Amino acid sequence: MNIVVVESPAKAKAINRYLGSGYEVLASFGHVRDLPAKDGSVDPEHNFRMIWEVDDKSQKRLNDIARALKGANKLILATDPDREGEAISWHVLEVLKEKRALKQQAVERVVFNAITKQAVLDAMKHPRNIDGALVDAYLARRALDYLVGFTLSPVLWRKLPGARSAGRVQSVALRLVCDRELEIEKFVPREYWSLVATLATPRGEEFEARLVGADGEKIQRLDIGTGADAEAFKQALENAAFAVANVEARPARRNPPPPFTTSTLQQEASRKLGFAPAHTMRVAQRLYEGVDIDGDTIGLITYMRTDGVDVAEEALTATRRLIGADYGKDYVPPSPRAYQAKTKNAQEAHEAIRPTDVGRRPREVKSFLDHDQVRLYELIWLRMVASQMESAELERTTADITGTVASPASSGSKRIIDLRATGTVVKFDGFLTLYQEGEDDAAADEEGRRLPEMSAREMLAKRKIDASQHFTEPPPRYSEASLVKRMEELGIGRPSTYASILQVLRDRGYVRIDKKRLVPEDKGRVLTAFLESFFARYVEYDFTAGLEEQLDRISNNEMAWRDLLRDFWREFTAAVGDIKELRVAQVIDALDEMLAPHLFPPRADGSDARKCPNCETGRLSLKLGKFGGFIGCTNYPECRYTRQLAPGNGNGAPENGMKKLGGDPASGLEVTVRSGRFGPYIQLGEAVNGEKPKRAALPKGLAADDVDLDRALGLLSLPREVGKHPDDGEPIMAGVGRFGPYVQHAKVYANLSAGDDVLTVGLNRAVVLIEEKRAKRAHKGRRGADPGRALGEHPDKGGPVVVKNGRYGPYASHDGVNATLPSDLTPETTTLEQAVALLDARSARGGKKRAAAKPRTVAAETAAPEAKPSPKSKATRKSKAAKPPAKRTKAPPPKSMDQ
Repeated sequence: MNIVVVESPAKAKAINRYLGSGYEVLASFGHVRDLPAKDGSVDPEHNFRMIWEVDDKSQKRLNDIARALKGANKLILATDPDREGEAISWHVLEVLKEKRALKQQAVERVVFNAITKQAVLDAMKHPRNIDGALVDAYLARRALDYLVGFTLSPVLWRKLPGARSAGRVQSVALRLVCDRELEIEKFVPREYWSLVATLATPRGEEFEARLVGADGEKIQRLDIGTGADAEAFKQALENAAFAVANVEARPARRNPPPPFTTSTLQQEASRKLGFAPAHTMRVAQRLYEGVDIDGDTIGLITYMRTDGVDVAEEALTATRRLIGADYGKDYVPPSPRAYQAKTKNAQEAHEAIRPTDVGRRPREVKSFLDHDQVRLYELIWLRMVASQMESAELERTTADITGTVASPASSGSKRIIDLRATGTVVKFDGFLTLYQEGEDDAAADEEGRRLPEMSAREMLAKRKIDASQHFTEPPPRYSEASLVKRMEELGIGRPSTYASILQVLRDRGYVRIDKKRLVPEDKGRVLTAFLESFFARYVEYDFTAGLEEQLDRISNNEMAWRDLLRDFWREFTAAVGDIKELRVAQVIDALDEMLAPHLFPPRADGSDARKCPNCETGRLSLKLGKFGGFIGCTNYPECRYTRQLAPGNGNGAPENGMKKLGGDPASGLEVTVRSGRFGPYIQLGEAVNGEKPKRAALPKGLAADDVDLDRALGLLSLPREVGKHPDDGEPIMAGVGRFGPYVQHAKVYANLSAGDDVLTVGLNRAVVLIEEKRAKRAHKGRRGADPGRALGEHPDKGGPVVVKNGRYGPYASHDGVNATLPSDLTPETTTLEQAVALLDARSARGGKKRAAAKPRTVAAETAAPEAKPSPKSKATRKSKAAKPPAKRTKAPPPKSMDQ
């Protein structure tokens, strides 16, 4: 008997079927050990000795492997074909050696790029030893991330209240987002005008031509900068006679893009499918590990963590054969296309991401896949087939037009104005018949039109002249796709880390997604400013990319991994030592100065941007509290003015922190909209004798700019009585709570829908919402909890594993143990192995007992522990005490370790 170790149960199931009865395939469920989340797990004083820890869940898996090895002939380590896969095999082997589970058994390492019978059997014929250089590169990367996290994060907590941990690569990615935001804030729009003439040929065919020159001088896009200049050109064109000066048609070719790498797959799935990179990788993992098709587990795509663009010879042959059969011989190029990776430090050892069998068309497997799997598989299939199709043949036509303007008779001269029309015609669509690559921030295509037939010296008729005003625009914010692309261009991170980097930035509240764009939060801006001020070298793009190059040298056996760590640690500890001596006040002053253009942008009236709008004598400056940074007045506590760091901050907050709406007719007090640390709010009057004024939060989706005096007074008057319930005569109230606008009757609270207004919702609508909520409760009481979606039998303990939608969100359940699904999983996408991992982690923390605190997010690029949650404020405790707790019949499912 031969024992084969892979990462996942799904992979084990498929491979076991391929290998037959002489093999037993066991799953390690990913990494089996890690550095303990405590100081000292990497010891620089003892040659960077690393202390590894095996958790209870992994211990059980390793015990199973050790037991299976008794009497076995061979141990075959068949984990993924990358650094992480090599590291998992090394960890498994090291633990088995410690357990003395290996006697005379041979140990082999095999890799395969696809989970198909042919690929697996071929791999078994070509075993090798564990690649020590790849393991060394893994150890160096893991130690670097740990040392940065556990050394820098405590400094952050002491010097930067409200900050959480900082990761080696996440911090650089965050800087990219913050630098782009700073570019946008500093951008000054510039006015320019364009002039377009609509002309017609003698045959009546109309087209547009753009002004490009006058009087022998070229006119660039920004050259016409005022309306007066534009009007002068427009008048000249109105009086001009137009003729064709020259027509030139040039052939052009457009080549197909290469098959997907990890980065390009994440980018294209984001553009075309709206998938976050982390979701793309989860779906791709399922397609790689295999899906059940007619009773057989089949891997549909090759390994999805790669930056290579090579394709196996047999796959090229099959793809070309399919193109000829489905699209005709004209779409098959004379020879297979070969691509070369443009990525910095690309590792060419792996194939591109492609279908394992291109003959397995998306429509043929659609019924075996869920919605997202179908869409991603189709994208991969289309890209692969298109990459081997013939180029598209285009014809680009340029027509130069002259406008002749007669000057006054006395001068006898003429003025010549130059215009140009462009167009593109597709002569042969080639790969475009199947696939066209998406673009980030694509400009309007001015050549994507066809020009009518015309010839030189042909006269043209004027239809109309348009002069349009424009303003230059700042660079766009990064989308997840464009940020991954930029990181890849700079050589920051690696294919396996992009998704986790973006997820960590979102989980820690450093960025948010707004209209599919990454917007840095205030805490992210402050953290980046801190690192740039005191650890500038370690967030430089070139420095981080240089570390990646050194890690590549280690993996190529060109450098010793401890040499890299020694060089890094020497300079890093010196930088940390310098900052430790600084007082918090010095840090705040430095950040206040560095962030001044962001915090205090120039005012339109030219007044002092730091002048307090409340007391008008104090000055505004950066303050740091336990919840992060905010702007406060130097006259505190006499003046309690505060606002968020950036005026507006993307949520419609009022400029400079406060906007006056008018006076309250009843009290005579002034009503204002203000920007606080937690968002915009309405306030009535000012604090008197230490008593806080009445305030009202803006409902979600309502911008401060949309609030007028009447609406503000209405929000301040909440809760209001809508009317009496027709059944018992008890009042129905409407208000805004922590979960948004609601209506309430007795102990029943019903959220308002998107189309309902808390200030105008009527009695009939309120009764309907309340009764629907009551009926929903009663229905749930009769039927019990959500029966959930069955995932299968627990691989170790037996019994069904299901995922359900509960009162506190979706969760996995098995034999009375519940584990909350993390935010990136849904009941529809969760797999059996993911659910089992969550349940095992829950059991390891204390069976069915509720977790004491929300655990930290574990990410590939950081080893830093999370800051402990701050104690609840007095105000928070008071607000919770004011409202009796809702009656519960069952404890909510616990928080999972991955949430």
